[in-house]
Amino acid sequence: MVTAFILMNVSRSRLKSIADDLLAIDGIAEVYSVAGPFDLVAIARVKEHEQLNDLVTERVAELDGIESTETLIAFKTFSKKDLGMLWDIGVD
Repeated sequence: MVTAFILMNVSRSRLKSIADDLLAIDGIAEVYSVAGPFDLVAIARVKEHEQLNDLVTERVAELDGIESTETLIAFKTFSKKDLGMLWDIGVD
């Protein structure tokens, strides 16, 4: 499984409709409106890197109103459970 974070700058007038459009795309799991240098962040989950390439370049970046994208690919996932085990030194 390949997980990626797609950071986007979008046309302000289309923010809500682009978020809805993104959620309709296979492979986009979640979309967040965020503060900072980007307007939206989409979480993508696909099986292979080639699928991510197609998703970002052919499906996401082509949506009307998306001005720019930057994609971060996750190497490893840490959850609360994983972090707890990381700090567990086995002492009761």
